[in-house]
Amino acid sequence: MHVALIGGGIGGLAAALYLERAGIDCTIYEATPTFSQLAVGINLMPHAVRLLSELGLGDALAKVSIEPRATCFFNRHGQLIHTLPLGRTAGYNWPHFSIHRGHLHDALLSAVRARLGADTIRMGHRCTRIEETTSGVRIAWQAPDGTALPSTDATVAIGCDGVHSAVRKQFYPDEGEFAFGGINMWRGSSRYRPILDGRSVILAGALSSGKLVIYPMHDYGDGTHLINWNVEVHSEVAGPNQWNKNGRIEDFIWRYEKSRFEWLDVADLMRRADMLLEYPMVDRDPISRWSFGRVTLLGDAAHPMYPRSGNGAAQSIIDASVLVQCLRAHEPEAALKAYEADRLEKANKIVLAARSSPPDFVIETVEKRTNGKPFERLDDVISPEERAAILERFMQLTGADIASVNRA
Repeated sequence: MHVALIGGGIGGLAAALYLERAGIDCTIYEATPTFSQLAVGINLMPHAVRLLSELGLGDALAKVSIEPRATCFFNRHGQLIHTLPLGRTAGYNWPHFSIHRGHLHDALLSAVRARLGADTIRMGHRCTRIEETTSGVRIAWQAPDGTALPSTDATVAIGCDGVHSAVRKQFYPDEGEFAFGGINMWRGSSRYRPILDGRSVILAGALSSGKLVIYPMHDYGDGTHLINWNVEVHSEVAGPNQWNKNGRIEDFIWRYEKSRFEWLDVADLMRRADMLLEYPMVDRDPISRWSFGRVTLLGDAAHPMYPRSGNGAAQSIIDASVLVQCLRAHEPEAALKAYEADRLEKANKIVLAARSSPPDFVIETVEKRTNGKPFERLDDVISPEERAAILERFMQLTGADIASVNRA
């Protein structure tokens, strides 16, 4: 069996490593001529770290990440609403890592090159068409300059080519534009002093005033951290849907000129940014089918979702694990159907939950009940049990709750 992995992102690289462990041959085809890493962060929760550790990457990731102890939820006034212990602090058998996305990709890429060989990855190959053959699939390719490249054959093809998936478009040519949820996002990184205890993921404020997500993703060892931060605000018009579109600080900094919490001068953090990107919060409506004969979808190509708690990457890694288990147990077409049967409904539920009831819904609940004003006694606004229940529901849905992860 030979598997063609179309796309060299997190999902495609994880799939390659799982295939190598299973003794299944594969080739990764990446549309871009070179890999470029943007300085944005990602949270890897224990359900993802468990699988990455299974692939032998746990120690490598620990060296280039920060292991936070808790997520702290604040209202727009900097008042603490809830503290959610993370990773081993919460009792998981695996840690939670906050990490530069480029460092995660580099760890996966280095492992693929070391274990499968550098020639396993073919750069500058954009998929233009997949056709069924008597023994598998034939894939047509195009170079970055638009010229045709020689077609290649494989037993199965996996579309791991992200939110702009060419493979998905072949099977859903009339799908149309992305679903815009009325939220625009600006994302930056700043070298800054540790915030709070230097080991916290911070969610502060509601969408009406501009929600903040702040966490450290690298420790320079000199008393400074590389801080990932992003701003989410309600908007009637979607910004440009380009992953590397530069943003303008003047479009949102005015919201934070007077946001000086006891523990942070927000505007000062933002002005120290060495990188700033802008893009809309978009996903796609769930689809009812991923697998078509010997072709299937994986990760963002199958289920693009809002970037909540790192679940885009986590679900891609879970997809890769399940897919390879199915390929080991079944003939190719039956394997892809079994993979879809296991993963599609679960992933689609997460897509919808990320829209309507993500973890930061606990902040929105307090915002609504207090009309955006400071509270005097939190428990009069929302009980500890209700706060915990909001967060636990999302964790269970994504497979990230303690019982599920530790049992696995």
